[in-house]
Amino acid sequence: MVQPFKSPKRIARFLFCRIFFTRTGIHFARKCSSLRRGHSALLFAALFLSAGMGLFSQLSAESGRAIPAPALDEQAGPAATSEVAILAGGCFWGVQGVFQHVKGVTSAVSGYAGGDSKTAQYETVSSGSTAHAESVRVTFDPHRISYGHLLQIYFSVAHDPTQRNRQGPDTGTQYRSAIFPVNGEQARVAKAYIEQLNQAHAFDAAIVTSIDPARSFYPAEDYHQDFLTRNPNNPYIVVNDLPKIANLKHLFPENYRAAPVLVAAPQSSD
Repeated sequence: MVQPFKSPKRIARFLFCRIFFTRTGIHFARKCSSLRRGHSALLFAALFLSAGMGLFSQLSAESGRAIPAPALDEQAGPAATSEVAILAGGCFWGVQGVFQHVKGVTSAVSGYAGGDSKTAQYETVSSGSTAHAESVRVTFDPHRISYGHLLQIYFSVAHDPTQRNRQGPDTGTQYRSAIFPVNGEQARVAKAYIEQLNQAHAFDAAIVTSIDPARSFYPAEDYHQDFLTRNPNNPYIVVNDLPKIANLKHLFPENYRAAPVLVAAPQSSD
């Protein structure tokens, strides 16, 4: 769980990371270096204050949330050995990292869903104009963990489902909260669970997660795969994603696995 802020210095350090260690913050910092010193300082001050105003409304997303299990869930058939879920919840580094630590998950691949193959590239998707969302294809054993229980983890610790077209420091439709059901039963379970959570006021605001028509999934570039595991000291990971792993362990101890299941050679799936 995220520890409370105990000093102005901790707040300042956190705000600095929120601005400059978003994945686009590095590009911003480089641009600032070409500005005159005075203009750069003014711009930094304006962004610092802006981030500070929005920070405290986002802290609940960092701490995870205990929510009820779905009342309606899939029932695994006796012959079923593997199933796929495609979920979008902001930056795929953290979402992938969460599900790689879930027992019963056999693969979690970062990628893109919602658009077409021609635009399934990170730089293009980052424009926010491709219809793609950064997503994770989760392959799991339905006899060890159900689709509904994966959704419970998704809503509880993987992201904040009340944020529209953003997650934490990242903004744009590519960071939207979305579920891409691969069959009618998944769509039915997802729809019923969102209604259940909204009726129970499980969150402080309404869930904005969309249930989108099934589309092809396109694995992301190799350098995005297993990013959290390979870069545990990356400031973005430290601030935004490691708390999710801690929350998974705290809220779902029976589902947590210490050793993540890592990506081998992802392939596109239709």
